[in-house]
Amino acid sequence: MNPALQGLITIVIGVGGCLAYFYLSNQFLDRVLFPGTGEHAGRNINRANQIRPWLFLFPAIFALTLYLAYPVVETLRLSLTDRNAGGAFVGLANYRQMMDEPKFWEAMKNNMLWLIVVPAAATAFGLLAAQLTDRIKWGNIAKSLIFMPMAISFVGASVIFKLVYDTRAADQDQIGVLNALWLTFDGETSSLIFLRLVPAIIVLAFGAFMAYGIYLTLRPLIWGEAERGGGSWWTVPLRAAVAIGAAWLLWLSLKSIFNLFTVTLPYGEPQTWLTVPFWNNFFLMVVLIWIQTGFAMVILSAALRGIPEETIEAAIIDGASPFDIFFKIKVPQIMSTIVVVWTTITLVVLKVFDIVYAMTNGQWETQVLANYMYDKLFRANDWGVGSASAIIIMLLVTPILIWNVYTTRKEMR
Repeated sequence: MNPALQGLITIVIGVGGCLAYFYLSNQFLDRVLFPGTGEHAGRNINRANQIRPWLFLFPAIFALTLYLAYPVVETLRLSLTDRNAGGAFVGLANYRQMMDEPKFWEAMKNNMLWLIVVPAAATAFGLLAAQLTDRIKWGNIAKSLIFMPMAISFVGASVIFKLVYDTRAADQDQIGVLNALWLTFDGETSSLIFLRLVPAIIVLAFGAFMAYGIYLTLRPLIWGEAERGGGSWWTVPLRAAVAIGAAWLLWLSLKSIFNLFTVTLPYGEPQTWLTVPFWNNFFLMVVLIWIQTGFAMVILSAALRGIPEETIEAAIIDGASPFDIFFKIKVPQIMSTIVVVWTTITLVVLKVFDIVYAMTNGQWETQVLANYMYDKLFRANDWGVGSASAIIIMLLVTPILIWNVYTTRKEMR
C-alpha cells in the first residue's frame, strides 16, 4: 500500500474512532445505563454526569497504563532477572554489574556535565535572545530564525553539525566549517585575540557569573534571611549543594584561563574535533543548545511581556540603568518561568540519545546513559543491565518531574 494512503487511512480511522467512541459511549450512558426519563430521571442524570468525565478520561488512562505504567513495571522486573539464566530472579546483581563497568561511570559523568552546561547555556541564550529581539524592529523575524532549529529532528541537527566538524587531510579543501576557520590561524595576532583572549574573557565572565551565583545562594544563609522569611529546612542543604557546584565550576573556569595561555596549539593541522577527549562532549552539547535556545526564547519572551510596564517605568524614573532593570527587576519577576524552562530542558538532557548516537555512538569518552542503555539492550542483548540503566534514568528524571508539578500547582494557587 502507498505510504501516503496508509497514513491517510490511519488518520481517518484514528479520528473517526475517537468520535465514534465518545458519541456511542454517551448514547449508551444516557439512553441505556442511566436514561433521563421515567421515575428516577433526576437520579439517573446525576449519576450519568458523575460517570461522564471518566468516559472522556478512559482513553488517556488506558493509553498511559499501557504505554507508561506497564513498561515501567516490566522494566523493573527485567532489571532483577538474568536472561542467560532463563529469566531467573537475581536481585540487584544487574545493578552491581552495571556499577562495576567503567562505561557506566563515564556515562554518568558525561550526563552530569551535560546537566550543568546545556540547561544553563540554553536558558541564558534564550533569555538574552528574548530580551534583545523585543528591542529591535525586525524582532519577529529574528525570533523565527532562532526558533527554526526546533523544527529539526535531533538526528537531522546532528548530521548538520557532523558536517560542520568534518575533517579532511591537510592537503585537501576542508568542507567542515570549523576546520576551515581553524586553518586560517597561524599563531600571529589574530590567533592570540580569537583563540586566547576572547575565550579567556568568555570563561572569565562565566566564572564571574558563578561567583555571583554563589553570593546569591549563600546570602540568605549568611544573613539569616531564610529563617526570617520562614524558608523550608530542605533549602539549606540545597543551597549548600548549589554553592559547592558553582564553586567547582568557578575553579574550573580559573584553571581553564590558565591553560588557555599555556597550551601549545597545533596551527595548520586539521583537527578531528569529535575525537578530542572531554572537549568533544562540548561539541555535542552545542547541537542541543542550538535546538533548545529557541524553546527557551519563546517561553521567556512571553514572560518578559507579562511584566507590568508600571514597574519598569518607576525604575527608569528612579534612575535605574538598563542592566539594573534587567537583572534586578525583570529577572526576579520571571524567575519561576526561568526555573520551569531550566527544568524542562534538564529533562531533555537526561534522556539525550539521538545526538550522541548519530555523531559518536558513545566513542571517544562521549557515552551517555541513554546510549549506554541502548548498547546493553540491543547490542549486548543484556536485558538485565539495560533495564537497570533505564531505571537509573527514570530515577534521575522523577524528582525533576515532581518539582515541575509542585511548582506549577503552587503558581496556580
